[in-house]
Amino acid sequence: MLKSDAQADRALKSIDIESDLVIIGGGMAGSCCAITAARQGLRVVLVQDRPVLGGNGSSEVRLWILGATSHMGNNNRWAREGGVINEILVENMFRNGAGNPVIFDTIVLEKVVAEPNITLLLNTAAFEVTKSAPDRIAAVRAFCSQNSTMYELSAPLFCDASGDGVIGFLSGAAFRMGAESRDEFGEKFAPSADYGELLGHSLYFYTKDVGRPTRFVPPSYALRDIAKIPRYRSFNAKDHGCHLWWIEYGGRLDTVHDTETIKWELWKVVYGVWDYIKNSGEFPEALNRTLEWVGHIPGKRESRRFEGPTMLVQQDVVEQRPHDDAVSFGGWAIDLHPADGIFSEKPGCNQWHAKGIYPIPYRTMFSRNVNNLFLTGRLISASHVAFGSTRVMATCAHNGQAVAMAAAICHEQRLDPPDVAKTAPLGELQQRLLSTGQYIPGVALADPNDLARQAMLTVSSELQLAELVDNGPLLPLDNAWAMMVPLAAGPAPRITLVVDVDHPAELVVELRICSRLGSYTPDMTLATQTTDLAAGKNQSVSIQFDAHIRTPQYAFYCVKANPQVSVHTSEQRATGVLSVTSGHEKKVASSGKQSPSADIGVDTFELWRPVRRPGGRNLAIRVEPPLEAFAATSLTNGIARPTTAPNAWVADWQDASPCVTLQWPEPQRVGRIELSFDTDFDHPMESVLMGHPEDVMPFCVRNYRVYDDQEKLLHEQQGNYQTRNTVRLLPAAETCSLRIAVDAPHDGVPAALMEVRCYAD
Repeated sequence: MLKSDAQADRALKSIDIESDLVIIGGGMAGSCCAITAARQGLRVVLVQDRPVLGGNGSSEVRLWILGATSHMGNNNRWAREGGVINEILVENMFRNGAGNPVIFDTIVLEKVVAEPNITLLLNTAAFEVTKSAPDRIAAVRAFCSQNSTMYELSAPLFCDASGDGVIGFLSGAAFRMGAESRDEFGEKFAPSADYGELLGHSLYFYTKDVGRPTRFVPPSYALRDIAKIPRYRSFNAKDHGCHLWWIEYGGRLDTVHDTETIKWELWKVVYGVWDYIKNSGEFPEALNRTLEWVGHIPGKRESRRFEGPTMLVQQDVVEQRPHDDAVSFGGWAIDLHPADGIFSEKPGCNQWHAKGIYPIPYRTMFSRNVNNLFLTGRLISASHVAFGSTRVMATCAHNGQAVAMAAAICHEQRLDPPDVAKTAPLGELQQRLLSTGQYIPGVALADPNDLARQAMLTVSSELQLAELVDNGPLLPLDNAWAMMVPLAAGPAPRITLVVDVDHPAELVVELRICSRLGSYTPDMTLATQTTDLAAGKNQSVSIQFDAHIRTPQYAFYCVKANPQVSVHTSEQRATGVLSVTSGHEKKVASSGKQSPSADIGVDTFELWRPVRRPGGRNLAIRVEPPLEAFAATSLTNGIARPTTAPNAWVADWQDASPCVTLQWPEPQRVGRIELSFDTDFDHPMESVLMGHPEDVMPFCVRNYRVYDDQEKLLHEQQGNYQTRNTVRLLPAAETCSLRIAVDAPHDGVPAALMEVRCYAD
């Protein structure tokens, strides 16, 4: 029994924690930052003011995690973010194909608590900053409401990933809120006053069919006049969760301090919307549906944005401007919303895509006037317009990983964040990020300690793509379709299609490339061939263009729409080869061609997108001469995803025992092997709500074995589904060669390996 006499003064329990890095905010950016830093050996304190991790991606808000892939609705191929955020999304696909947000919570939490270097403080709100100098944070105070404990958190480095930037604000870091004028940065898409300067909050609801009629009596505060919502006729009994992202409000208010007011208005709207769906009589299909869940906290889009030494602007996004200090990338559309949200007469969003992904510089990720403060998540240094693209969660998480690695360099070399922007540490930052799976456009990994770079590589076979066999269903050419294939410099190869023709017709095929090397918008037509076809089945059509490819890149063999023609398809799939169709994904575009009506500083171009599996088959084609883009040399070129080439070794379809052998003239000590497999970086892997037909990507090698020069089995893996595998050999092997034997994942998919690295440790 605890008993205390009356006292005049009492204090809350207080705990002091010293660490190397304090991260405020446990959304996807803060969580991925913490995991990355902890794996680099830093002692990390992760402070989250909610009971779960994941922020807008958690079960409290239930927004799907997206980034540059943009629901596969843009022209950004193979653009899913790498590193820890990719690891989490791939894990979620394997465990949680139905998109259950509660299960996603467990996956993120498991990744964090698995790291012994992380001290996790949930339900803990940071509220005070102590400074040792005007430009330096010494400590942060935080309070946990659940254990009534005060924490004093001191460290040489701090990272604000809190969304609203509470620590940046309290520390005096320079910030902005609202939109810049068009004149400040020359951003033609900067919004007018009537459109508004801030994006609002959203709050979602879930429904389910309980198999019998249910009643809904709305609470007294529910919105009664549904016609106050100009787009109310867009509601239906099927859509729920973040499909209704446009239930948004608050852009005319203070999105930091008025959040509770905004939440109440959103509650009124949500319950009013469900009242309309259940009780208006217009939706008889809702008879058996009940309201299963309503969010208790809104998902925030925008509040404070902090200033770094540089600021990302519209032109960086649209023009895909290179940056010497690039450490991450983005690719979501510039996506601005009317400040009046759901009560606006305007469309719910105004989205404009770039032709490809764009680099994000390190100098946007630390404060320009508080020397030991990193910025990540939606706090990075970006204009309101550029923020319309950088704000999405997968991009935020990728930025968080970059911050974590910079913090590791600061810790090891006794530097402050601005010091890492200098040449030597910046190069180290980029290389270390690449070594952990981060992707940085235009930067390749070149690790001098990698023994694989010193080895002679031989393989059992290399795919020479001469044919995608004709074994799939017919595809009517109601839309234009294209095969994206990796071409070497030189004459464009001949391809042969197989078609069925209902009535005499013309078949028009174009050879296109992208005007920006490394992007995938087919905006340059190199040649066109028109073929007259008679009615009939199984007709071979030979396409020979008089065109020359100047530099290795992806090209599009575009077959124009013609409803009289159906093209034969193939069930075969291979790493780095993809079919796309012209048209749009309704979630991210209103038509198949981006055509701004005014000069707003964005490009006009067509959208060519893949169709999700199990659809989206390749066209059945023959290629002469065969494509030779799948060589073993790709394994050590420092790029582990398709870019201008597949960047993968792919075995021949007929190879019964695919393997890679690394040979050295003298015995080498090998203690660690890093392998990268193809988990289809083109797939967005939306984390919740949507669900997916696959739990493992079809290109991913599931089973492999590693042998030494005496054919001794050193390691065997069964059932792999992750992108990156670290093989630790205990004890380390002394060997003149390693043979990595891989099994083809499916009959119609050849074995592929993106990267091999070997180290002594």
